[in-house]
Amino acid sequence: QVQLVESGGGLVQAGGSLTLSCVASGRISSFNSMGWYRQPPGKQRELVARMSSGGTTNYGDSVKDRFTISRDNAKNTVYLRMNSLKPEDTAVYYCNLVTIGGGYWGQGTQVTVSS
Repeated sequence: QVQLVESGGGLVQAGGSLTLSCVASGRISSFNSMGWYRQPPGKQRELVARMSSGGTTNYGDSVKDRFTISRDNAKNTVYLRMNSLKPEDTAVYYCNLVTIGGGYWGQGTQVTVSS
């Protein structure tokens, strides 16, 4: 059983910063991809950023140059540093893990950016 636990969401003013964390526990292959998706109110879930265990990253177009993903493989933890936040970044942010055993989601953490 794999579990993902997110933390770090909250309310922030436009232009501010937040860092999200996600810790994965359970039987996890060392070859995996961890990342973040978000779902704004009334919209579909979209990619924010993800990173393979080898260090390959990809970002959603709307967050490039503002958000940075990183991970600590020894701790099975992925981070998302969000700078220059905008009201349109308001969403529930979900952690995602993809491994040879399957795909897993966290419960989500709310990020609200006020104008």
